[in-house]
Amino acid sequence: MPPVFAHGRLRLYLLKLLDEAPRHGYEVIRLLEERFQGLYAPSAGTVYPRLAKLEAEGLVTHATEGGRKVYSITDAGRAELAGRGGELADLELEIRESVSELAAEIRDDVRGAAGALRREMLAEASATQTRVEDESWKAAKEEMRRARQEWKDQARRAKDESRRAREEAQQARRQAREAQERAREEVARLAAQLQEQLAKSGGMLGSLAGSWLGGGAGGAAGAGGWGGAAAGAARAGEAPRTAAGGAPAPEAAGWAADVPRTGDPARDLDRLLDRFRDGVRDAARDHGVTAAQLEEAHAHLAAAAARIAAALRPAR
Repeated sequence: MPPVFAHGRLRLYLLKLLDEAPRHGYEVIRLLEERFQGLYAPSAGTVYPRLAKLEAEGLVTHATEGGRKVYSITDAGRAELAGRGGELADLELEIRESVSELAAEIRDDVRGAAGALRREMLAEASATQTRVEDESWKAAKEEMRRARQEWKDQARRAKDESRRAREEAQQARRQAREAQERAREEVARLAAQLQEQLAKSGGMLGSLAGSWLGGGAGGAAGAGGWGGAAAGAARAGEAPRTAAGGAPAPEAAGWAADVPRTGDPARDLDRLLDRFRDGVRDAARDHGVTAAQLEEAHAHLAAAAARIAAALRPAR
């Protein structure tokens, strides 16, 4: 293919483009590509050196805008362009002819390549049609067999995993219910024992037990629920009554019967312990507490906390 621009013609065409309007180098390259309908685009290594040479000759100048050089034609450049008007008309004709030649060459290349490719494909298909069909059919059958087996395996694994998940969920719910019940029973039992010990100790601790669990010495005998029963048993020198399995008897655990249950074991246990704490705190505030009484209560509560923590451990 002959050169798109003859010697010196690119220089002339650059002056023509800059005479139309000031442009930066990338815009000049894009305009040249448009003039050749995308069939030819000069490289930056071709255009920028030409612009620099034109500027060195005083035919163009540049200003920097936004970090780019924007080139403009000078009066000397316009004078040269005017003096080469005939060459410019010839150049426009040459560009149109170059576009036609480039398009024809591309069409011939594409047509020849397409024809050769078509012939090769027909020859290959004719020579290998039977073999390809047989191998393709066998491969398709094998792929279908593998896919069916994989689907079966996946379905079986999904079914097993679903069954295991249901069993684990059921076991977790069962263990949570059991832990909640054990915690409630242990808290009630330890609370009854603590009340008995507080009542026996006399002084502030006895008053604390009476006011919280039965309403004082006078109200303890007649108080209902766990407080009255446990306080009365303590004054009589008897151990608090328990139900089968060591759990507090219903009357001993009655103090917690009105604590609402939400279905969340952790939240229910928090409410139960809040009730226990509030009762002891209110009694201590009403009756006062000495350092010795505090140490005694500390020992009782530490033992109770250890037992409750043991009751909350999952059953093995």
